[in-house]
Amino acid sequence: AYNIHVNGVLHCRVRYSQLLGLHEQLRKEYGANVVPAFPPKKIFTLTPAEVEQRREQLEKYMQAVRQDPTLGGSETFNSFLRKAQQETQQIPTEEVVLEVLLSNGQKVKVTILTSDQTEDVLEAVASKLDLPDDLVGYFSLFLVRETKDGAFSFVRKLQEFELPYVSVTSLHNPEFQIILRKSYWDSAYDDDVMEHRVGLNLLYAQTVSDIEHGWILVNKEQHRQLKSLQEKVSKKEFIRLAQTLKYYGYLKFDPCVTDFPEKGCHVVVSAGNNELNFQVRLPNEQLKEGSFKVTRMRCWRVTSSVPMSNGPSGSSPGKSEVKLELAFEYLMSKDRLQWVTITSPQAIMLSICLQSMVDELMVKKSGGSIRKMFRRRVNGALRRSDSQQAVKSPPLLDSPDASREPMAKLSSKLTSVSLRGISHSSSANDVGANDFHGNYAFEGIGDEDL
Repeated sequence: AYNIHVNGVLHCRVRYSQLLGLHEQLRKEYGANVVPAFPPKKIFTLTPAEVEQRREQLEKYMQAVRQDPTLGGSETFNSFLRKAQQETQQIPTEEVVLEVLLSNGQKVKVTILTSDQTEDVLEAVASKLDLPDDLVGYFSLFLVRETKDGAFSFVRKLQEFELPYVSVTSLHNPEFQIILRKSYWDSAYDDDVMEHRVGLNLLYAQTVSDIEHGWILVNKEQHRQLKSLQEKVSKKEFIRLAQTLKYYGYLKFDPCVTDFPEKGCHVVVSAGNNELNFQVRLPNEQLKEGSFKVTRMRCWRVTSSVPMSNGPSGSSPGKSEVKLELAFEYLMSKDRLQWVTITSPQAIMLSICLQSMVDELMVKKSGGSIRKMFRRRVNGALRRSDSQQAVKSPPLLDSPDASREPMAKLSSKLTSVSLRGISHSSSANDVGANDFHGNYAFEGIGDEDL
């Protein structure tokens, strides 16, 4: 049997025969020429070396499936992971009440099935709030960890291959919760959301919360104006003013470490406005601020240092042994590219932010509408186990620095997937790759952008 870890956290436990069954189903649906080769069966008992070899082969297989835009986004693959997650955590399918937080601390209680996927839970929350169908896609569910000051540390955006109820309850820690937030970056889309009373209330609550937690910078005069608008219950005007403030619409991440402008610098990273903003504390205690535009990132990748042993199979995201890094190659000047690395447990969340920014830019560039990016409900009814839209899978990248620790590849959904034998057998070297996640928005950069 094998533990499948996603983002350094145990997602499910599967046997070789189950993975073989998945492989055969994928071959049947998509054809042998599309599905990667699967490690062959062995007649005799495997030696320890052969067991480890098979684990590495299976990990490569799972990564290859995840990288394929058709296979990695297929309902067959995602439902396999969801079912395996539920079976591993031994949670039967039954009706339960799940609490989902709003930005103002209000809890929305929805009755769902333990086997409901992320899309189902999101729609159940939207239905409870009376959020119109065509606004559902402007919001997403996020797994967060409440910090001591009452703010939230973002663990990840909940994906279609997981069951939110199982994901949060299996952590056995009340600090982890699910929160509803907007999931777009361009504040121009606020107009769509504010057209409806519920959308306006959700956006207003999130804006107030971000200001209270210091994510949006406010001076004394602006604070006075905002307070006056609050007293008048002028929510739209409040949001309009907030849109002019620094860091409006940004996600703020936990303090972490970067190698820019030099190694070992402590940094607070914020994502928004098609950039990563750095507030860096240099070794001499000097503070500097700068931004990296997503359009000038030629490529990026997320890697994870692989521990020599499995560690506790059920370790929580906050205690993960795996060290995650986000590195991007940045066009510093017209002819100079440089790698910048961020070492943070939230590296995958940062990568998801970058990808969604690029997605929005590409839709805007093609003249499309963001509304078309979002799936809508069919006839107002919740869909269970319906087919998912395939997500384009970026290629993966090994570390550009050969002296780094062994690296594990990350999957197309910007999540780390690795298989470790339950016997804790481990290899000194993990799977690596020589390709990277190219940025299509970078291709359109012109001289005026420099």
